[in-house]
Amino acid sequence: MEKRMPADLLDASAISHALPGSYWRVSTISEATSTQELLRTSNPSHGDVLATEFQSAGRGRLDRSFEAERSTALLFSLFIKPRITQERWSFIPLLAGLSVVQVLNSLCESNKFFTKWPNDILINEKKISGMISEVCGDGIIVGIGINTTMSRAQLPVSSATSVLIELGIVLNRNELLAEILRQFSQNLADWESGRDFLAEYTSLSSTINREVKAIAPDGVEAIGTALGVDESGALLLSDQQIIRVGDLLHLR
Repeated sequence: MEKRMPADLLDASAISHALPGSYWRVSTISEATSTQELLRTSNPSHGDVLATEFQSAGRGRLDRSFEAERSTALLFSLFIKPRITQERWSFIPLLAGLSVVQVLNSLCESNKFFTKWPNDILINEKKISGMISEVCGDGIIVGIGINTTMSRAQLPVSSATSVLIELGIVLNRNELLAEILRQFSQNLADWESGRDFLAEYTSLSSTINREVKAIAPDGVEAIGTALGVDESGALLLSDQQIIRVGDLLHLR
């Protein structure tokens, strides 16, 4: 029988203390329908972050439900007003995913975490994190969920996993959130200043150079080799196919 790990409760003051001088304003609540929904309807300001122990109506991409038992995942949404034209905002979810991978690899002293286009994080080919992004007024909300201490019995699907299952590590979620916010704000500032993240994203992608099947929201499928991503975050497939939105399956 798997051991159930004690939860480290989210602490807004501890998270903020770890981010001196930053623009992030972190709030934590015990329960929410969805941090994405609550932040969207709160007239958010640049740097607002909302994290919760439990979501009763969490959702992922394409309005899929997302479930995690209380305190077994890091669940949060953040709001930013990018200093760059909105036409380029579609790369921000990839930048957020890259930031999460960088932090997980650093905190876990690992090289096993990779992005999966467009919005997932994998370890050992299993999903450990997912993201959702949406434009809100003159900014964008990014919602992130990371399975930290879920046991196998608590996993929502067999293709999911957690940090505890894969590495036997219990991450402190306050430290994890602070480090993600720190890394993302640095990456965002560098990107807004013109830094090209395509090579770095490619080096930490589990999708690039794989045979994949992309399934558009209308059901249209495209199969090919993932060659890379462009500056808009679109996935470039062989035969000059460009995938901007949809589900993706790794075929081999």
